[in-house]
Amino acid sequence: MHILDEIVAYKKEEVAKAKIIKPISALEKGFYFDRSCHSLKASICDPSLSGVIAEFKRKSPSKSDINLTASITDVTLGYQNAKASGISILTDEHFFGGKKEFLKTTRSQVGVPVLRKDFIIDEYQIIEAKAIGADAILLIARILTSKEMNHLSQLARSIGLEVLVEIHNEEELQKIPTQLDVIGINNRDLDTFKVDYHNSIQLLGQLPPALCKISESGIHNVDTMLMLWENGFDGFLIGESFMSKSDPGAAASSILTSFTEQRSLRDES
Repeated sequence: MHILDEIVAYKKEEVAKAKIIKPISALEKGFYFDRSCHSLKASICDPSLSGVIAEFKRKSPSKSDINLTASITDVTLGYQNAKASGISILTDEHFFGGKKEFLKTTRSQVGVPVLRKDFIIDEYQIIEAKAIGADAILLIARILTSKEMNHLSQLARSIGLEVLVEIHNEEELQKIPTQLDVIGINNRDLDTFKVDYHNSIQLLGQLPPALCKISESGIHNVDTMLMLWENGFDGFLIGESFMSKSDPGAAASSILTSFTEQRSLRDES
């Protein structure tokens, strides 16, 4: 069984149990449910910021443990101080060591947009995302049909959440919903785990020019960021490069500061 199939199967069971423990009616009474969300899209395009969504991720199936002792408070405040355009919080606990409480904590402490990164397959998870303080959700084309993508994106946007859609190949390109805010192209093939920037750049050329586009996975240095930016990406989602360091916030500050400075110099030349 492919790891994504295993994750989705587990997620279906997890969501079914969550619906019994806390039904949608209870989620809609949550502290954050009626708040107005921050725009992730606008923040990515803000020239005073980096365009980077910095991710809090303690472990993953492919890399095992990344940083199991990282403090959610220290890291996310560090990301905000580094002028990240957004913060991505893994809320999947079983495979990625995340927690919904991490997102709640982040929301209470930062002013930048917060993305709930999880394997969203059900309406319940979208309502839950709003209730725990998310500003945006991730929809992964690989695990959803076109019909599901459209339905879930419409629901999210109807309650004020923005939608980041992730694709990796031309087949998934055909699943892009009519309503979305940001599209992410994953540089890593989820079957082989090989990183291929050329594939991402090719896909980028097939997207509407006005769409906000970010590059995801396998981004470890400023040179790669500049190359992808010069090829048309508006921003990036970076996690492991920061989280593998003892001080993820400081690591983010160093890379983001260097990137924004060099981006400005290239804009001027």
